[in-house]
Amino acid sequence: MNSHNPQIRPVIRQLDDSIANRIAAGEVVERPASAVKELVENALDAGARRIDVTISQGGKALIRVVDDGCGMSAEDLPLALSRHATSKIDGTDLLDIHSFGFRGEALPSLGAVGRLSITSRAEAEGAEIRVTAGRAEPVRPASANRGTVVELRDLFFATPARLKFLRSERAETQAVAEVVRRLAMAEPSVGFTLQDGDRLIFRADAEQGDLFDALHARLMRVMGRDFIDNAIAIDAERDGVRLTGFAALPTYSRGAAVAQHVFVNTRPVRDKLLTGALRAGYFDVLPSGRYPAAVLFVDCDPHFVDVNVHPAKAEVRFREPDTVRGLVVSTLRHSLAGASRRASDTVGAATLAAFQSEPLATPASPPRYQMDYRPSQAAIRAAYEGQAPAFDGFSEAPSARFEPVAEVPEDAPLGAARAQVHENYIIAQTGDGMVIVDQHAAHERLVYERLKAQAEAKGIASQALLIPEIVELPEEDASRILSVAEDLAGLGLHVEAFGGGAVAVREVPALLGKLDAAALIRDIADDLADQGASDRLKARVDSVLSSMACHGSVRSGRRMSAEEMNALLREMERTPRSGQCNHGRPTWVKLSLADIERLFGRRD
Repeated sequence: MNSHNPQIRPVIRQLDDSIANRIAAGEVVERPASAVKELVENALDAGARRIDVTISQGGKALIRVVDDGCGMSAEDLPLALSRHATSKIDGTDLLDIHSFGFRGEALPSLGAVGRLSITSRAEAEGAEIRVTAGRAEPVRPASANRGTVVELRDLFFATPARLKFLRSERAETQAVAEVVRRLAMAEPSVGFTLQDGDRLIFRADAEQGDLFDALHARLMRVMGRDFIDNAIAIDAERDGVRLTGFAALPTYSRGAAVAQHVFVNTRPVRDKLLTGALRAGYFDVLPSGRYPAAVLFVDCDPHFVDVNVHPAKAEVRFREPDTVRGLVVSTLRHSLAGASRRASDTVGAATLAAFQSEPLATPASPPRYQMDYRPSQAAIRAAYEGQAPAFDGFSEAPSARFEPVAEVPEDAPLGAARAQVHENYIIAQTGDGMVIVDQHAAHERLVYERLKAQAEAKGIASQALLIPEIVELPEEDASRILSVAEDLAGLGLHVEAFGGGAVAVREVPALLGKLDAAALIRDIADDLADQGASDRLKARVDSVLSSMACHGSVRSGRRMSAEEMNALLREMERTPRSGQCNHGRPTWVKLSLADIERLFGRRD
């Protein structure tokens, strides 16, 4: 029931500082992890080289952050607790921001909802100030090392309703640990510790060396050796935007987006544009339900990005989002294509475990690939025969299972074929071990890449509709669709304006057969609104090409001669993304000679 009475004129009141700070706390400090983030970022902005965080009861009872930064004087402390006071900007240019925090709301917000004390020393003498539920005590002298100690006790005691929305102590502790780890990734030259009472949860000593050496060492500590051993170094620049970091091989994928970390000018962010670009960069090499692992840093002029679009500064807005997205997508695709012959160590480890005499835990198999479009076998066969030249295939004569030594280049990464097992797996010998190849999965990828190259060179054939399909859209969605009309036409979908918010679909990709054009157009418009780009149509076209490749590839159970097997290996070495099949599964695994010797007890 609406209780609003239009006969009563509402009275405008000026909120007092205590209420205003509690409202600000609701925006900035959602949970203990939010408070830790604000305090650690302040320490980093103060030039700290070491930051020690201690919590109790998940941060609800205690949060203490100790740093060795520049510190504050006795005169600074009361100012630090007033709203909109900051040392990080002068107010003349709100886009020229080089620090983590800058609005001066975190400390007064924390003081409004908890018991806050700050002890700091900038020069000769230290000072302390205490705040309880927004009421500050006078500054007093205190013994202190250079730097700052911020101690927050009984978070949300002044707003007990907020306590009811906090999760369990364990969940809040995990959230705090995630915040500290993310900030530790951004600043590898700074040492971090996190303790829960006397229990050490996380420690990362300051790393030495240049950007990549320090980051490599820090990520090994934070993300683990497996990630680093299976990651590719990323370094690219375009139009004043630089992208650096590490991206994991597709075979080192995860079941959720828990290993994706993106930073903008060293600020940890969760941004739809960037996470969408990360997903698009791995398009075509990951199965449905699997997520890439990556730590990526986008660095640009502060005027190129607005970091003040979210109270907690978790989202950003780029002046030229297409430039940033294009850089991320193209760099990842190029880097992954160049590393396609590099097998993930996790696959090799699982293979070794399978050879053990006692069962060992192995990574779960990725879920089966799901396509949103399933053409009939007749349609696939007809499309394949029309799109690709006849495959020059393998001989029908059966061959011996074990083959004589063949002439193979010494530097061939996949070695020389030695045998075929169960008419599906090729065993090849390399200079330092052996390789096992899934012949069907490998050739499926080769044919798929060939079909994609042909489609890109010739364009996707389109089929004109007898009666154009008119799709009614909100005007902003229609504008978005028309802005990418040229790209859609390259994929066989031809659209044009039809007045107001409508667009007319005149031609559709012939490969897709019967198509609900209106639903596809609306889905693409939603992608453009949400992410600024859409790979939906390309994904559907590629799924058909993938089915065509499966139809035209060497089947399991097909015997192959040594020449045929070696020809397959050489083509795999020349083809981008040949390390994964069309569904994201590995096409080959490698066992080093040292690993094989360990299996038989010849090596420790």
